[in-house]
Amino acid sequence: MTEQFSKKNQGWSGRFSEPVSALVQRYTGSVFFDQRLALFDIEGSLAHAEMLAHVGLISAKDLQGIQGGLNQIRQEIESGQFQWSLDLEDVHLNIEKRLTDLIGDAGKRLHTARSRNDQVATDIRLWVRHTIDEIHQALTALKTALLDQAERHADTIMPGFTHLQVAQPVTLGHHLLAYVEMLSRDESRLADCRARANVLPLGAAALAGTSYPIDRERVARTLGFDGVCQNSLDAVSDRDFAIEFTACCALIMTHISRLSEELILWMTPRIGFIDLADRFCTGSSIMPQKKNPDVPELARGKSGRVYGHLMALLTLMKGQPLAYNKDNQEDKEPLFDAADTVLDTLRVFAEMMAGIQVKDQAMRSAAFEGYSTATDLADYLVKKGLPFRDAHEAVALAVKAGIAQQKDLSELSLEALQAFSPLIGPDVHEVLKVEGSVAARDHVGGTAPSQVRAQIRRHRAKRD
Repeated sequence: MTEQFSKKNQGWSGRFSEPVSALVQRYTGSVFFDQRLALFDIEGSLAHAEMLAHVGLISAKDLQGIQGGLNQIRQEIESGQFQWSLDLEDVHLNIEKRLTDLIGDAGKRLHTARSRNDQVATDIRLWVRHTIDEIHQALTALKTALLDQAERHADTIMPGFTHLQVAQPVTLGHHLLAYVEMLSRDESRLADCRARANVLPLGAAALAGTSYPIDRERVARTLGFDGVCQNSLDAVSDRDFAIEFTACCALIMTHISRLSEELILWMTPRIGFIDLADRFCTGSSIMPQKKNPDVPELARGKSGRVYGHLMALLTLMKGQPLAYNKDNQEDKEPLFDAADTVLDTLRVFAEMMAGIQVKDQAMRSAAFEGYSTATDLADYLVKKGLPFRDAHEAVALAVKAGIAQQKDLSELSLEALQAFSPLIGPDVHEVLKVEGSVAARDHVGGTAPSQVRAQIRRHRAKRD
């Protein structure tokens, strides 16, 4: 039994006198989810082997064998021919066992001066760095779709809301640029996260470093890291970068969920601002007239899924003493799923937003509901010399009268408006036009179409 066991678990089984039970194998095994780290594991191993040869810890012949074996394993994994075994517990031991089968003792020398603890910490950092770059590309694609729509609708009038009540007129282009700003902050956060993740833990070994004369900086340069972790205990046990990355994912999903909520509201027949392409919607099994905005609804729901992953990682780390603990095996599934969810969501939203159908007239008509130019009338009176609080009161009374007569402010006669302030003159109706209201906010960040187009140019220039 012991001999059979030791053959299956050559990585660590010499200390034990009986095999791990099948139940414990399934409970503790990670190979069926951490195998997605395989190519990063090979990348790290190649850099480690090159360093070992450089400092004289393995021979040039061993290095050549390791390089050839790992490249063959990479091809087997990419082609789907690699045979993963739960008996070998994780991605690292599976690759190491296959390497040893291919090249013999040289494969056993690869693990000199490292532990699975610093090895997996390196793999995850490589994966996070790569995934951040993928998400950045997906964010850029969605921002491009939003910018294109914003440019197309820089003049399209719609109501702006506070408390979901009509507040002041804006343009759809200006509204969509708000989401471009959110996604730009997401890009910035991810860049910060990437910088903190991009330091090398390899060389910390299990927890205390190694007595071998290694060159950690050489490995860092080979792998494109900006530096090396400065404390061996922290190097193997730190998952701050994973938590930070998942927090970035959670904020991205917050922004997507807000956009989703608006798309869902805008698509209801009662509001009728937009329509989504049929391929992003489904129907009802009982109501033949239904067209349901399933993609935005599901994205809104998936935001909670990513939030859950963030809380899982925070909870995972909060009670761990230094240094590495087996708990950390539980970091990968929430990390991987958060990234997959964000990437899939961004990619589908980029395509969906590029093809959105805008109902311009419905948006413009809605801007007349709720007396959206009331603030413009107050500003008009202030410019005529009336204190703002007095202007506010006069316009409130005018709105009250409009409600009683079921008329917008722009539909009230000059004489009716002058009853609320003698400062109101014949030029007032230009102020009460929704186009005039929007154009009047002609400053950086304002709603004027010229400012919307300037902001679009700014974002495109940053992207280029």
